[in-house]
Amino acid sequence: MALRPHALLPRQYDHQRVLATTVDAWGRTLWLICPDAELRPSPYGRPSPQPRSRPYDALLVVDDRGAIRELSLRGMTLRVTHIDALPNGRFVVQGYGTAGDRTAGDRHNAQIYGTDGRRRRGFAMGRAVEHLMADRRHHVWSTYFDEGVYIDPISAAGLVRWDSGGNRLWGYTPPEGVEHIDTVYALNVDDGVAWATYYPTFPLLEVRTDGATRLRRTPVVAPAGIAVHGDHLTMLGGDRQPDRLHRCRLTEDEALLVEEACLTLPDGTPLKRYTRPVGRGRQLYLRGTSPRQWYVMRV
Repeated sequence: MALRPHALLPRQYDHQRVLATTVDAWGRTLWLICPDAELRPSPYGRPSPQPRSRPYDALLVVDDRGAIRELSLRGMTLRVTHIDALPNGRFVVQGYGTAGDRTAGDRHNAQIYGTDGRRRRGFAMGRAVEHLMADRRHHVWSTYFDEGVYIDPISAAGLVRWDSGGNRLWGYTPPEGVEHIDTVYALNVDDGVAWATYYPTFPLLEVRTDGATRLRRTPVVAPAGIAVHGDHLTMLGGDRQPDRLHRCRLTEDEALLVEEACLTLPDGTPLKRYTRPVGRGRQLYLRGTSPRQWYVMRV
């Protein structure tokens, strides 16, 4: 199965650094660009772009099916690592208040910006955020990895739901006898529901905003991405095979493997490296090592 091109950052922005990028709940691609940023070494992997000074102004570029618009976000203070769109033209960003410290807490490490590009509110989202995703119904979901789960009271749940104003509404508590979340590996967010798999046992967790939760056994260890459509689930990666698709049928208590396939780039090139996929219902969005190009798989 081949990916399809979804969005490419226009060439006029080639000389600027991308701080964060995602595909939102409406299928729009977001790039947060800092004109005054530089690559700095990171103890956690590849060098990352960081503003040279703070506060700073950033440019948000939005691709809506080929229509490009810009919004200036003014007076930013975070080193942003996650961004997403909220209803009513607002945006939420999350990052670090202290350059180079991925686990540093900050009581305003998540911030909401209005349609005029000015900050409306800051709030604490917890340490070590792995995913940040919003839906079209004023829900925001955050997941965490172990460096936050074991030391921060907000992150301890592993999966948390907020409203679009930054108020915490819910945190995951596993049923008796089930391992708690250490690190969430894959997340899919659709309107009113989130799906996640997590270390150490990698169950499929389904959480609905009406309070219903369900755990299912899965045949895949450490998947990188999830796409869900009706009673069908597709998991990408896992089992040390980053390009492997595992197509499953959902029952009451497990995901049954139906078939496997390989996912390739649009030209058939093997898919070897990609960053954290973005799951939106039946769509799974991926990008390679460059933050400028997004691809999509639809199940």
